[in-house]
Order: sequence, then C-alpha cells, then structure tokens
Amino acid sequence: MSTVRSSTTPFICGLDAALRVVSGKWKPLILFFLAKDPKRYGELKRCVRGVSDKMLIQQLKELEVDGIVVRTDYKEIPPRVVYELSPFGFTLADALIPLCEWGTEHTDIIEKALVRRGTN
Repeated sequence: MSTVRSSTTPFICGLDAALRVVSGKWKPLILFFLAKDPKRYGELKRCVRGVSDKMLIQQLKELEVDGIVVRTDYKEIPPRVVYELSPFGFTLADALIPLCEWGTEHTDIIEKALVRRGTN
C-alpha cells in the first residue's frame, strides 16, 4: 500500500480517500444494488432495508455530488426519477466486489463475532 505523499492532499492514503466516498452504513449497500441495474427511489428503498427516507436521500445526494451516482429526473407526472451508477461509480462498485465475497465467505464467523460483541 502506498502512502499519498503530497502535503496538499487531505488524505493519508488511497484507502482514506476511498473510505471518505463510501463512508457510512448505507452507501456500500446503495452501490451494491445500483451496480446490478438502475433503480427508482422506491425500488432502492425496498432493497436497502432499514434505511430511513431522510438518510437514503442524503446518501444519494452525496453520491451524486461525488460523481458516483447519476440521478435522472424524467419531469413526468407522476414523478419518475431513476438512479444509476456513473462510469466512475462502476469502478468503485467493482472495487467492493472482493469485500462482498469476503463477507459471503465468512458470514458465520462474522455473525458469531457480533453475538460475542453484543451487536447482532
């Protein structure tokens, strides 16, 4: 792992930069579901179970500002808005694939650890 050496960069390293973009409980899940296909807000809300409307809207706005998500408003009645990953967003989603695989492979161990921690 290389360290970012510029004295003007706000990041300690590349991992720090990446985590600033995907920080939070919901952003990685939003990326996971949008990587499969574009979704309307309601579809995405059903996929990301447990997220409040306020938090989902906030996270989507941040991802849009960061250039990860593209929001398309079709200006129709009833309103139709679609969210999808940008090409840049797909590069981030691809980077999360090994983490998804690791989680899938170790679900039992992680579940037991969370029980021991009391955070299940």
